[in-house]
Amino acid sequence: MDWSLRACARHGHEIYRPNEDELAQGLRSATPVGEAWKCLRCGAFIPGEPFAYGPADAAPHVLHDRQIRDRAIIRFLAVERAARGVIVLILAWAVWQIRGSQETLEQHLNKDIPLLKPFADQFGWDLQNSHAIHLLNSVVETSPRTLSLIALALFAYGVLQSVEGVGLWQQRRWAEYLTVVATSAFIPFEIYELMHKVTIIRAGALVINVAAVVWLLWSKHLFGLNGGAAAAHDEAVMGRGAIEYALAMTTTVPAP
Repeated sequence: MDWSLRACARHGHEIYRPNEDELAQGLRSATPVGEAWKCLRCGAFIPGEPFAYGPADAAPHVLHDRQIRDRAIIRFLAVERAARGVIVLILAWAVWQIRGSQETLEQHLNKDIPLLKPFADQFGWDLQNSHAIHLLNSVVETSPRTLSLIALALFAYGVLQSVEGVGLWQQRRWAEYLTVVATSAFIPFEIYELMHKVTIIRAGALVINVAAVVWLLWSKHLFGLNGGAAAAHDEAVMGRGAIEYALAMTTTVPAP
């Protein structure tokens, strides 16, 4: 799949005319239907006037094939992390509510939060058979102070997951680091659940999270891997670099 063509089909072409004549000449072409300008994203010549003008250094930030695909993957991870954060925050609230109560965490969840169970099941988290829930149940009879600390820890983790989701959606590099650290910390919990009951959803979630960590580390050049921050910076295409990138692309047949 050519992600650049797909993006242009969905959102329109990126046409920009630089003020510098030598660069503008490389982006301009004469066609039977009039003057055409080269799209900075897909390389096709589009008849008509450019959508924007200005100095080369002011050219828009343009994502290309692999970068567009990477953004789609990142945003999928963002939605998944935000949803996980919501589940953990609800669980933190439930633990806080049962301080000093004779009610078990499972009973409280089933009684007061009936919508949580099917939502959690989508992530392979069976509240009735979860060993993590049973582990929390085992400390229900401990002091309210202990339960308060557990609730606060869950709340902090839920906030962390939510912030992570927002940061990933906005393509923040700090969020990529946060995702690797937080996801790696959550993997032992998923292994613990999988050791007690193997399901396709749980196994799939574990595989996805391990793959996400490896992919982020390598593709996003985190912690110095695959060229580090310098390589990540070189992938950014904006300003004069966006125009030079377009000039270097193979010219496609002018659009009708």
